[in-house]
Amino acid sequence: MLPVLVFLLGLPLALASPTCAPLIPVTFDNATIARLLGPWIYIVGASKYPPYMEELRGLKYGAFSFSPSSHEDELNVIEVTRLNETCLQRSTSKVLAFRHNSTLAHVDDQVFATAKLIQSDEDLLILNHLNDDFPSLSLSARTPNVSKEQLEEFRSHLHCMGFTEEDIFFTSETKDEGDVKPQLK
Repeated sequence: MLPVLVFLLGLPLALASPTCAPLIPVTFDNATIARLLGPWIYIVGASKYPPYMEELRGLKYGAFSFSPSSHEDELNVIEVTRLNETCLQRSTSKVLAFRHNSTLAHVDDQVFATAKLIQSDEDLLILNHLNDDFPSLSLSARTPNVSKEQLEEFRSHLHCMGFTEEDIFFTSETKDEGDVKPQLK
């Protein structure tokens, strides 16, 4: 639950500085929805929303899978997370895809959170979370490995949104000089 909630709770598209490329949302169509299906591994995220910053610090692992629902533009979500030393599995949430404004909405009990899917490599899921006045961006991938180029693209987006290295939280358990880092291809 946490990775998808973290993905879907954040801030509207931040204004990019003149030297930064804007985040370009994907325009939804049938191919976009189909591309989302299947397993994803949560790699890294950044948020300025204080409650989620604390959760990101404790998130050690996150994986989720989208499958078709009985309703068009609705996806079932199965989530597996490890928050500190507690493992959780949930299969009760839904993600709604709104084609008219290319927005994803995560619906879980009383929570309704939205995000824009950002144009990127097909094996990456970059989400710009929409939450009043709190920027948030997350990166998931089809595998726990991302290339240096993919990671640098994501870091560039974060930098343009005003995030620093201290704001960035990786979930991979691969260590590099004491810091948690994703595995690189």
